[in-house]
Amino acid sequence: MTVTIRSRRTALAAATALALTVTAAACSGKAGGSGGSRDGRAGSTTGAGKTSYHLTADTGTPKGDVDSFTWSLFAEPPSIDYTQAFDYPPNQVLANVCESLLRWNPDLTTSPGLATAWQNPDSKTWVFTIRDGVRFHDGTTLTADDVVASLSRNMDPDAASVWANQYRNVDKIEKTGPLQVTVHLKSPDSTFLEYMAASPGTVESAATLTADGKDYGGPAKGVNCTGPFSFGSWQPGQSIVLKRFDGYWDPSLKAHSKQVKFVFIVDPTARVNAFQTGEVDGGWMIPPGSFSQLASNVSFGKSTMVADEVVANLSGPLGDPRVRQALLMATDRKGIIDAGDGGVGEIADSLVSADNWSNAPEAEKKAGTTGLPSYPYDKAKAKALAQQAGVHGQEVVIATSPLDTQTTIITQAIAQACTDIGLTPKIDTIAADKYTALFTDPAARKGVDLFLTFWYTSITDPLDMYASLETGAFSNYGGYSNKDFDAAFEQAVGSYDPAARAQATGKAQQIALTELPWLPLYDEPVSVYQGPKITGVKPSIDYLYYPWAAEIGAR
Repeated sequence: MTVTIRSRRTALAAATALALTVTAAACSGKAGGSGGSRDGRAGSTTGAGKTSYHLTADTGTPKGDVDSFTWSLFAEPPSIDYTQAFDYPPNQVLANVCESLLRWNPDLTTSPGLATAWQNPDSKTWVFTIRDGVRFHDGTTLTADDVVASLSRNMDPDAASVWANQYRNVDKIEKTGPLQVTVHLKSPDSTFLEYMAASPGTVESAATLTADGKDYGGPAKGVNCTGPFSFGSWQPGQSIVLKRFDGYWDPSLKAHSKQVKFVFIVDPTARVNAFQTGEVDGGWMIPPGSFSQLASNVSFGKSTMVADEVVANLSGPLGDPRVRQALLMATDRKGIIDAGDGGVGEIADSLVSADNWSNAPEAEKKAGTTGLPSYPYDKAKAKALAQQAGVHGQEVVIATSPLDTQTTIITQAIAQACTDIGLTPKIDTIAADKYTALFTDPAARKGVDLFLTFWYTSITDPLDMYASLETGAFSNYGGYSNKDFDAAFEQAVGSYDPAARAQATGKAQQIALTELPWLPLYDEPVSVYQGPKITGVKPSIDYLYYPWAAEIGAR
């Protein structure tokens, strides 16, 4: 499944997920449309260790409460400060402790959260009605002042929020009533409301933010929010413990467990062993190589993740769109899915999943998910296309980090594709911390032509991903620039009409998929393991912002 200001899905999320193994969740309607029923568990194992899978909307209602359960994280969060929550480990903890104005649900719709209602009286104003009677974990009552302080922090340069880009169109945020907050925009922004269901909409106690200062979100202080669990303790290098909050406002999500203990297990083999021995009761993002051996306890769900090769150098041999098209056409993506993901996934025709189009009118949804530029596997055609561009023999540097077989398989497949179209691949194997720097430091990308990311969106909207390709965007890692793309993107962001917005988004998508500044490889569903003692989770990428742990109880 990341530090300064960045434009949508800082890929530290992706980088860490890549570096520390594990794929999942930053897109995939393709997987969502893979067939089969939407209930039940992972399914059966087929030949060659491949898993026959289907998506699961619900794993069942718990038979009762439990005293506690243990959950694995593939890395220790650097912080659980919501302004820094841009990666799988911190977000899946924070989702159970803190809440946003809106709630992102397992079916990827949004509903009221800490805001009971909102109005858009004009194109540059959002008015939120704050839920009455909500208490923070320290017993104090939620007010409009807390909301103003929490949202405004994303605009404070000293906070260096990773979500600052989502506030780029905000002029000011003010309290306009005891339980009312008004956001004034500089220009219309159709995505702002959607982000209020993710980390950018998180609400914390204003008093806590002031009192904790720079210690906020760290092991010593934790956080003080309104979710179904409160922060208990954090033992650096080992675990984070959350405790059930009995004063939680929403009875439908009262936690079934008195406690959740998150343990940090970096090594994928150790994680799988911990599942099998019962040392750990569950975890998201199951190492793909273990799908078959854990099949009876693994479920798959909706995802907005797409595995991509990012073109980091558009002035080298990959600067010609024909070469990028040829490279994608020469990549055996089905082979990657079978060998690296146990057959769990679908070849991606887009940089976003079909689920990202769920909110669009039916006609525009169809246009956004069908008839896209297609690059079927054809080595001969790909080689001929590359020859037209005259890049034969030129070197392409592929950065990678050798910490899981999945990544190794993808890297080798991309290198083979380079060879097949006449390029000379050079694999640059670097340490995990240096790989992470590819997403945050332009200097780290110098001399690199390609690198892998697992990119997911945090809202049900293609614009969340395509923001990364706008000229000058922080996460526009290759410096891609196309004035027609930018115009279509800005038109989409500024439009509140669903049909017009989707049409403009579709135009931007067509440009991106023709020019391929990023190469889409495959979609992969969310994977989750629940041991024999627990059940109740609803498998979905929304686990990054939804209080999923509250639904887990006794099997």
